[in-house]
Amino acid sequence: MSVNLRKISSSLVLASLVLAGCNRGGGASDESSDTATSGKINISVDETFQPIVKSQVDTFQKLYQYAKIQAAYKPEEEVVQDLLKGSVRVAVIARDLNATEKAEFDRLKIVPRSTRIATDGLAIILHPSNPDTLLTISQLRDIFTGKTQQWSQVSGKKGLGEVNVVFDANRSSTTRYIQDSVSRGGTLTKRAFAAKSNPALLDYVATHPNAIGVVGVNWISDRDDAAVQSFLKKVRVAAISRAANPQKTDDYLQPYQAYLALKTYPLRRDVYIISREARAGLGTGFASFAAGNKGQLIVLKSGLMPATGQTRIITTNQQ
Repeated sequence: MSVNLRKISSSLVLASLVLAGCNRGGGASDESSDTATSGKINISVDETFQPIVKSQVDTFQKLYQYAKIQAAYKPEEEVVQDLLKGSVRVAVIARDLNATEKAEFDRLKIVPRSTRIATDGLAIILHPSNPDTLLTISQLRDIFTGKTQQWSQVSGKKGLGEVNVVFDANRSSTTRYIQDSVSRGGTLTKRAFAAKSNPALLDYVATHPNAIGVVGVNWISDRDDAAVQSFLKKVRVAAISRAANPQKTDDYLQPYQAYLALKTYPLRRDVYIISREARAGLGTGFASFAAGNKGQLIVLKSGLMPATGQTRIITTNQQ
């Protein structure tokens, strides 16, 4: 009997080990099942950065065939909540963690790691028929707060009627940025609404002459992308001046990479990958890739400003 019991006991132990190994192979929710270059992980991403993060994820998975990264693109507020709740271990957003969020991680005894990967610009989008393509920050503030309600108040030109302001989504990073950095905490105009996605925003502006929209520059900056080429045929990108009373056309700048690098384009913000991993898992591996040479080259090609690496800015003198 004792021999048989030992055999049965050994069989049960072996079976449990096999089952445990199978469970680890499933790996999507088991944090110990992935490495820096293999396994499965879900990440949450500010939908403003969908084009560039999709390029990063696709390239990473081609390089590391045993890695599977499932990215969910959401408004910024939802992305941060996913990270705080532990629904994901990695998030991509347009800011670092604030004091309240850091305090929550302290309470959880978690030390998050923030890695800056790029400088982004917000592009002001107009209908092609709109003649007011040179705007100051002061004019934008009046538009976004509702002080300016008619396009005729901007340049004196009539025909476009009331100003309609369109954002990508409710609780998005672009909405927050405009409220914090342009409107200075002021209440947004009652004529502002959310289009629910960046492509929907671009389509709305393309079909409504009185609309003004705000998008992350990576939606319109990679001119090798067929979707970007299509968008740019349908809308115009306004040039923005920080000066209250610009004296010349050169005082107005579009969100080109050089102006992001020189920090002269006024609507700039940094992009961060934030990880709550306690070890070098797949999230850490992806963050290292995005901040490394290959990932920064993807940022450079997208039209954003890489956080690291050398960038050449060439000035020419026209005769």
